[in-house]
Amino acid sequence: MIFTINDNVIKKRLLFSSSKIKIMKKLSLSVCLVLLFFGNVFAESTERNNKLNQLFNQLKKSNDVSIALEIELKIWNIWSTHPTQEKLTSSLAIGSELMSKGELDSAYKIFSIIIESDPDWAEGWNKRATVLYLMGKYLDSLNDIDEVLKRESRHFGAFSGQALVQIKLKNYEKAIKSYQAAQKIYPSIRSAETMIPQLQELIKEEVI
Repeated sequence: MIFTINDNVIKKRLLFSSSKIKIMKKLSLSVCLVLLFFGNVFAESTERNNKLNQLFNQLKKSNDVSIALEIELKIWNIWSTHPTQEKLTSSLAIGSELMSKGELDSAYKIFSIIIESDPDWAEGWNKRATVLYLMGKYLDSLNDIDEVLKRESRHFGAFSGQALVQIKLKNYEKAIKSYQAAQKIYPSIRSAETMIPQLQELIKEEVI
């Protein structure tokens, strides 16, 4: 028995095969682009972490205050730059500017949006903790500081801010511990050198 295949059937099969090949090519391209993106993100993240590790090692060893300040600024620059999203970096700068002008509600909203966009970025939490402190919402500020330290345990700025909040709450012993935690990371940090003796005097006066 001889089977014959209709020309239309052959054409349909050829068209289907051609479409399938095109789809597979598109999928392969998409997969390659995704892998390339995440590969770049991983490389940038590794480079960022390596740079921070290097700077923190220098900060801990530095006995020169002026050099330590230069290192501190470099660390703040990395912290304040989002690893992958320039838009969030710009938003953080805008929120910080508003905060410096006393427009606290507007700054709070911007920092909250940043946190929603990327809750893993420590600096979004740190800036919101700062604005909450300025708003007098001390417990909320402490909660945000905890979130900062979960993501960046070496954040001497967060420890210093934590100390300021504890001073407002008259928890002077806790404030000293926060400053001491900052000093372990940044031995020549000025705020701790200035405030710890003053807090120790306040504690003595309370005992008397």
